[in-house]
Amino acid sequence: MQEVHSWHAEALGKQAAASLVKNGFTAEYFDNREHLIKAVEALFVPGMSIGCGGSMTIRELGILDRARDRGCTILDHNAPGIDADTRMNILRQQLTSDLFISSTNALTLDGELVNVDGNGNRVAALSFGPKKVLVIAGINKIVSTLDDALARIELTASPKNNKRLNKPNPCTKSGYCMDCDAETRICRIYSILKRKPAASDFTVFIVGEVLGF
Repeated sequence: MQEVHSWHAEALGKQAAASLVKNGFTAEYFDNREHLIKAVEALFVPGMSIGCGGSMTIRELGILDRARDRGCTILDHNAPGIDADTRMNILRQQLTSDLFISSTNALTLDGELVNVDGNGNRVAALSFGPKKVLVIAGINKIVSTLDDALARIELTASPKNNKRLNKPNPCTKSGYCMDCDAETRICRIYSILKRKPAASDFTVFIVGEVLGF
């Protein structure tokens, strides 16, 4: 059975990677997280500044700790003990970081990256600003079409992120998006990258494992 799962993950991952390359991105598929992490670590340069979206994928992989161990400066807006002004300054600094690392809410087989954001810091950094952008996507993020990508966000990514952040929004009770008008709504800015942003050095790594939301 595992062979079937591995075959399917590889088939989808390589198709998505090929489509991303066609759309101007640098992209590669990895069959497991160990191979992926080695490729990510090769991007680290001591002293470089690294920003990061609020990504469970990145945290599950321990990427930021590995970067710290290699002498990188982490611009972490979720660091404990920081006040609101400091957090906002860090979010702004991420937009001009040497490397911005994020996952994506959905990746289509046509090589499109689809995301939803609350503050806009993540989708802004994915679009313009950092010297280099790296997106890491587990095989669970791959969908067929843009409609499927939005459906994945509404049914899976957004409700789980709201629950993780303890937001008092309707989806934390229903389990799916209610398109709410709550002041605490985090689904405010929708972004579709159909092609690599013109001024960006942008890489996407896909791994054949289930990671993040």
